[in-house]
Amino acid sequence: MTRAVAIAEPGGPEVLRVIERDVRDPGPGEVRIAVRAAAVNPTDIALRARGDATIPPPWIPGMDAAGTVESVGAGVEQLAPGDEVMAVTTPRRADGGAQSELLVVPAASVAPIPAGATIEQAATLPMNGLTAFRGLELLGLDAGATLLVTGGAGLLASYVIPIAKRQGLRVLADAAPADEELVRGFGADVVVPRGDGCVEAVLAEAPGGVDAVYDTALMGRSAFPAIRAGGGLAYVRTWDGDDVESGITIRKVQVAQVLERTDWLRELSDLAAHGALALRVAATFPPERAADAHRLMEAGGLRGRAFIVFD
Repeated sequence: MTRAVAIAEPGGPEVLRVIERDVRDPGPGEVRIAVRAAAVNPTDIALRARGDATIPPPWIPGMDAAGTVESVGAGVEQLAPGDEVMAVTTPRRADGGAQSELLVVPAASVAPIPAGATIEQAATLPMNGLTAFRGLELLGLDAGATLLVTGGAGLLASYVIPIAKRQGLRVLADAAPADEELVRGFGADVVVPRGDGCVEAVLAEAPGGVDAVYDTALMGRSAFPAIRAGGGLAYVRTWDGDDVESGITIRKVQVAQVLERTDWLRELSDLAAHGALALRVAATFPPERAADAHRLMEAGGLRGRAFIVFD
C-alpha cells in the first residue's frame, strides 16, 4: 500500500485527503517511479473544485513529479531502477495523477532531472515546460517575429520567454513594477506595464501590433488591440468564442496532447541544467497538508510552485 493525495468529492481545500492504495506494476513501455516531490498546479485546483465525471472518485491530482525509478516494464531501455527522473502525467486517467508515492507512467513521459537541480526544482519543469513548447509550436512564428507573453512573472511565462528567445523571437512581457527585473532576467527584450497601459505600451514598442500573444495571464480579448491583423493568440484555459476572431487566430494549448514528447522533456532538462530556465520552488508540504498548498496557490501572487513532498 502507498499514500496518495485524494479528492473524494468536489469542493474546497477541505475535501483533500491522504489515502492508501495499491499501485500496479509497470506494463510494457512503462516505468514506476518512487515520487519524492509533486507540484501543485492550477489544474489541480480545477479538478478539486469540479471533479471529473469521466472517471470515478477518488481523484488523485498532480501532473508533475520527480523521484527515482523504482522498476521498469518490458522494452524500456533508456531508464533503469535508481535513475533520478522527472515525469509528466494527467490526473484524468484511471491510474490517477502525480501526487502519489508510487506513479506508473509511460517511459516516453519521463526524462532525467536537470544536472545540478534538486528533486523539488525538477518537479517544476515537465508540465509547464511542455506547455511552453506546445504553445510556441502552435503559434508557428518565424525567427525575427515579435511575441508578447502576458503574466511575465508567472511560472509558465518564465519558461515561454527563454524558449521563445532561443527560437529567435523578439519577446515583450508584462510585469508589475516589483517584478520588472525578474522578468528581464528570464530574457524578455522589453518589459511593459501589467494591467492598465499594457496594450498602449506594447504598441509603442511594436507599432501595428505584435505577431502573436502567448496569453498566460488570461487577458483574452483585451489583448486583441496589441496584435497585428492576421496575428495569433495562444491560450491555456478556456475560450468561449471561435477559432478566428477579429482577424486573429486563436490557438488552444492542450498539454495532454504532448505528454509523451520525450525530446522536449530532455531538451527542457538540458536547458535547465545550463541555467536557461529558472526552477522556482515556493513552498513544500507533506501530503497531509495538501489543503494548505491549495490555499497558498489560490491566494495568488505565488512565484514558483508549491509541492507535495513524500518522505
